[in-house]
Amino acid sequence: MPMVKKNISVTDQQDGWIKAQIETGYFGNESEVVRELIRERQIREQETPAEIEAIRAALIKGEQSGFSDHTLDKIWEEARQRHRAKHA
Repeated sequence: MPMVKKNISVTDQQDGWIKAQIETGYFGNESEVVRELIRERQIREQETPAEIEAIRAALIKGEQSGFSDHTLDKIWEEARQRHRAKHA
């Protein structure tokens, strides 16, 4: 995909955050950090109100269900099974 060069200004705090992201090794340069932020925002803007409401409802249901004695591995396995069943 062709690239368009942009010149942007950020605060010192934002600059420090961008540099810290690069230091993690996940990003190679500042442009990669900014492009990832834009991609994330684009994805978030595509979420429909119904999807957002479904996520909120699931969070509320989970919070109201109380504590679980399941291990994290068991919870993940149950989630995988539900996902497989839903997409089978």
